[in-house]
Amino acid sequence: MAAVSRCARQPPLRSNWNVKWSEAKNNTCEYFSFASPIFVADTHLELTAMTFSDAFQKSVQCGCGLLCLAGSVAVAADWPMFRGGPALIGIAEGNLPAKLASLWTFKTGGAVKSSAAIAQGHVFVGSTDENVYALNVADGKRVWAFKTGGPVESSPLVKEQRVFIGSSDGVLYALDAVTGKIVWKYETGDKILGSPNWVQSGDKISVLVGSYDFKLHCVDAATGKTNWAYETGNYINGSPGVADGKAVFGGCDGLLHVLSLAEGKQIKEIEAGAYIAGSVAMAGERAYFGQFENEFLCVDLKKGEKVWSFHERNFPFFATPAVIEDRVVFGGRDKLVHCVKRADGSQLWSFATRGKVDSSPVICGGKVVVGSDDGRLYMISLDKGKELWSYEVGQAIESSPAVADGRVIIGADDGNVYCFGAK
Repeated sequence: MAAVSRCARQPPLRSNWNVKWSEAKNNTCEYFSFASPIFVADTHLELTAMTFSDAFQKSVQCGCGLLCLAGSVAVAADWPMFRGGPALIGIAEGNLPAKLASLWTFKTGGAVKSSAAIAQGHVFVGSTDENVYALNVADGKRVWAFKTGGPVESSPLVKEQRVFIGSSDGVLYALDAVTGKIVWKYETGDKILGSPNWVQSGDKISVLVGSYDFKLHCVDAATGKTNWAYETGNYINGSPGVADGKAVFGGCDGLLHVLSLAEGKQIKEIEAGAYIAGSVAMAGERAYFGQFENEFLCVDLKKGEKVWSFHERNFPFFATPAVIEDRVVFGGRDKLVHCVKRADGSQLWSFATRGKVDSSPVICGGKVVVGSDDGRLYMISLDKGKELWSYEVGQAIESSPAVADGRVIIGADDGNVYCFGAK
């Protein structure tokens, strides 16, 4: 998801930091959420006996030689949702070839700002032509299309043989992943631009989505009935991050909201100093996100305090970061891709594009993949920030990459969905 937020129309917010504590309890031991599912054919394996912070202590070695978060990376065969998994950290398993080749292109009738999901041999993606598409991942042929009532900038979540996706018509749709037929729809009070996320408690799976009706909605995935709705003070443009029994998200009210997933009750409310138009990545009890007063922030979710901030130039940050063990990678409207130390936010490198970077980067096997408004898809080395490969499509790329099984799939404002991989 990469949309132009209406946050910019709101008056400036004060920049001091203040934590408001609620009396709600964080029942972490009673209600588990997971950094990502691990898909094997039609089944999934979940962490059921540890919290995210426990899982974080166990790490795996990825192809880049750097430590990635255990349980938070997407499996090579699938990329089932925006940013790969519920914690929204943007890490893909496996490796990418040294040079990518164009494998196929699919033309829609509008700009593709939606970020694709890849699951069970199919690509799922929305378009501003108001359709949700299912494509064959092998050749890009259309399997089905479903017409909504408005442009679709939201990105799909694929879970339990269903595709969950929002639309600018204000509706969250549950579609059959095989046929594209509607299973249920849930109406909010305004448009949905952010992507759905999910959480499981026992046998029950719930879907979370933010809306411009100021609310974060939690909906039963099986029935489409509401579990709870949490009201904020302004539009919710991004997607909620989910980890360790909590949902964390920002909005045009300039606050970082931390909720208990069990009840939808506030745990903390932290002032961010400006609109948070994008989504929040969660790792190790910390949240990583950018805001519209030109700062990128790391916040301690337990203490409700800023750990560090990054401010180099007077341009906002919209893209969701990719987070690994020792570094954070994010794009900015300063036309740069930044890489900073995760511990203190000090800069390791920056990579210059020719347009703003609202596309959210993905890290895979020592490489960073990201789009830019300059109409190019870039592959950059993670260690030094050097360009390894690029491909020009000619129009802005606001969509974020989906990376699975050695392929990169991304949409562009020219209306195309592109697939790249090895020849």
